[in-house]
Amino acid sequence: MESVWDYPRPPRCEPTSRHILVRLGNLVVADTRRAYRVLETSHPPVYYLPPADIRMDLLEATSRETYCEFKGRARYWTLRVNDIVVPHAAWSYPDPTPGFAAIRGCLAFYLEPLEGFVDGEKAQPQPGRFYGGWITQDIVGPFKGGPGSRGW
Repeated sequence: MESVWDYPRPPRCEPTSRHILVRLGNLVVADTRRAYRVLETSHPPVYYLPPADIRMDLLEATSRETYCEFKGRARYWTLRVNDIVVPHAAWSYPDPTPGFAAIRGCLAFYLEPLEGFVDGEKAQPQPGRFYGGWITQDIVGPFKGGPGSRGW
């Protein structure tokens, strides 16, 4: 078990060989064993996936940007599958700060309405929709993002 309260602040980025799968219904959007996870105090892990393992033909960059004091400027991606449009389904850091250079160009996905799996286990979204952490049975909280947390 990992407690999110043992994760560092500032956050840490590390490679993981866990099997990460992202789906929209039965459609596989991403599938990798070459992800990175970002660990930050009070947050479940956020998984960043390399573009080579993502159906990039289903994603288009949006004009939305946010700023993270640790990772830098984030850009957002909309997922389009036939008539289904999921605005801001993913985000990336095109030019992250030096401590997060490994995730340059990688994408992280929100889990609503998408589904994410870690080694076959369906992950639960971090509460609040503002943060993008994935909660699995081996992660314990409480987690930042519940009632009273700021969202967009």
